[in-house]
Amino acid sequence: MHRLPPPDPRTPRTEGRGMPRRALLLGASAAALLAAGCSTEGDGDGGHEDGGSAQRPAAAPSGVLGANFNEDPGEVSFARLRGVSASWLRGFLPMPQADRGPVREQRAVAALLSAHEQHYGTVLSLKFPYRQRALPTPGSRAMEAELARVEKAAAAVLDKVDILVIGNEPFLESQRADRDGTALNTFYEHVAEHVIAYRRKHFPEGCRTRLYMGALNRLDDPAARTPATRRWLDFVHGAPEIEGVDIHPHVTSLDAAQQYLDYVVPHLRSDQKFLATEFSLVHHWRAHLRDRIPPRFARRYDVAPDTRVWQLLKTAVDTPFPQEKWDAFLSASPWFHKNRHYLRDQVQRFRDTGKLAVATYGVAQADAMVRDIGPDKQPWLLNSVYATRTVRAHEDGATGHTTAWFDDFTALQRLRDRRPVRTSRTST
Repeated sequence: MHRLPPPDPRTPRTEGRGMPRRALLLGASAAALLAAGCSTEGDGDGGHEDGGSAQRPAAAPSGVLGANFNEDPGEVSFARLRGVSASWLRGFLPMPQADRGPVREQRAVAALLSAHEQHYGTVLSLKFPYRQRALPTPGSRAMEAELARVEKAAAAVLDKVDILVIGNEPFLESQRADRDGTALNTFYEHVAEHVIAYRRKHFPEGCRTRLYMGALNRLDDPAARTPATRRWLDFVHGAPEIEGVDIHPHVTSLDAAQQYLDYVVPHLRSDQKFLATEFSLVHHWRAHLRDRIPPRFARRYDVAPDTRVWQLLKTAVDTPFPQEKWDAFLSASPWFHKNRHYLRDQVQRFRDTGKLAVATYGVAQADAMVRDIGPDKQPWLLNSVYATRTVRAHEDGATGHTTAWFDDFTALQRLRDRRPVRTSRTST
């Protein structure tokens, strides 16, 4: 069967705001390309080289803003990434998938490895889903099985992805008893030590893959700052091979996100940084789902004035809006309009600490975001740069977007972060 190669990264950047919907999607193609052993062309003299170039030497990432797809790269394409000048990409691997075939062929990993071949910077988080059962204890058969999965993942990605994050959202993906006791910390510390030892054994002279510990959540709530979160940061601080910690500030305001920085940054060593591989105002959006839609928008588009925000979002998913209608709805909604520069302001706060390594922001609306929309569903779809499910394709085939995020995401990209991404080796 004929398979299309990825778009040539040397193609002139003409996408602008509109990405052709027919552009190659990473999730649909990356595994096939890798399995077939296909190579891809790059920019100029190559990508992840130790020596960098005379103009831009290889270095550890600092202050980068990239794109995030979580576990579903289905709506992500190289063309869309180029359209916002993104040079870094992040996803996560649910660890049970390591037993379902070669890790390199699992959707998220395949997408990141394909992006690596195109000289993007890449971040992979390892997700351990233990909400329904207790975390394994060191020495148990269950722990040995988990470490075997970890080794499969490590073999597939070490020295390829730029950052490997041990844990996705540990304090949300575990049972309360494990979080309240010592089981959560013990499990993740054991996994981290195993990854460190594996990397040292296989890359004794250094490795391009940096190690971070997974994300802390809900730190804006004092009740979520527990002995377990403090021990998490103490472990990060005390492990010389760990280069920092991830945070996921999904919050109601910039001030709420600041509480994450105030809690985490003082605990980092001078040579450590933090990641923010997910962040948003989703809790603020959710607080307004039962609001009536703006009256002037209702009049202009002949929509019943008592329509609620969640109902309009469901309508947009069922029958995607033209770009101007989506823009009009958001700009007329005070709860959104007053936060239209949230992305710009949040990234600036991250960068102002001097401790940000990489932040990644949701790039496209995925299936899970638009399934079963109702007044209590988290409105993740309002976060995405590309409004792939709520805005119809333009007449020229271009992809719709959320203008506020699209414009600020693009403006936040720095020349020093452009492809080819060049990260230096780190000692093991």
